[in-house]
Amino acid sequence: MTDNHSGHRINFRSRLGFGASGLGTLYRDVTEAQAAEVLDQAYEAGMRYFDGAPLYGHGLSELRLGRFLRTIDRGTVTVSTKVGRYMVPPFGERVEYGLWASPLRLKPVFDYSYAGTMRSLEQSANRLGIADFDLIYIHDVDRFTHGDAYERRFNEAIEGCYRALDDLRKAGHIKAIGVGVNEGDVATRFIKACSLDAVMMAGRYTLLDRGAETDLLPEAERRGVEIVVAGVFNSGILAAGPASAAATFDYGAPPAEVVARARAIEQICNRHGVPLQAAAIQFPFRNPLVSAAVLGMSRPERIAENLAWSQQVIPEELWREVDDLFRPSLPKAS
Repeated sequence: MTDNHSGHRINFRSRLGFGASGLGTLYRDVTEAQAAEVLDQAYEAGMRYFDGAPLYGHGLSELRLGRFLRTIDRGTVTVSTKVGRYMVPPFGERVEYGLWASPLRLKPVFDYSYAGTMRSLEQSANRLGIADFDLIYIHDVDRFTHGDAYERRFNEAIEGCYRALDDLRKAGHIKAIGVGVNEGDVATRFIKACSLDAVMMAGRYTLLDRGAETDLLPEAERRGVEIVVAGVFNSGILAAGPASAAATFDYGAPPAEVVARARAIEQICNRHGVPLQAAAIQFPFRNPLVSAAVLGMSRPERIAENLAWSQQVIPEELWREVDDLFRPSLPKAS
């Protein structure tokens, strides 16, 4: 067990970060021109933190982000990517492309070893066209991704990914190390096991799901680890609204109790004249541990929309009413 190695703060340069998964054609195809336009508009609107990953579009997202980075002053932005996978030609092997509509026809290989981490970073450097990284996340070491292999993968990531990244951090080649997962207890286990600077918590500290409050946030505060929130819309239900047929939760059909809670939150927002999306974006920033929120965007019009929601005035009474939904029921009098 170790304490955070330095206690320095990461300079994210903007509280709202641009999540580049959409550039990799998550759910829908995105042309080169559309990708360039949305990145330009995000930068013009003041977004200065850009986050990618090899997985997004099987390398396509990083290629597109790299093309954009070569048009601006590198010193004006914070760039993060992830390790744990690299891409190889499938050589005739069938590849499952999952949620990606039109990715590069490459095969992702899970590899959390020391050598695999260096290979992943070398590929990312080539796609992004940069030699230095502000923040590298160890990606998807969780039960959702690995099932029964989770324990083995966790140990591999500590001995491989973390050791490689720590060597690079000590040498000054990367500034900070994080972990990006969907499960709060897994993130908590990581920050107890190694000296992390940040955790990207996807979907577990949102207007709808506060699971990270029980374990991750208290431990992160003790160890001086910054929180970057992703999945503020819980994959769609808080963006489309709980009544929408397109509403998803954790990339699947939302359970009945989640829909019921989302409806209750939406009713509170409606009473106060606040868009559900505005409350979803602003909720995480109520906690001072949260340094940035990463929003996935692939349409230019989403930039202005998300920025407007992030600046909407939200009355304190709305937050109090939402908080009441999450308080345990008081014991009944006998």
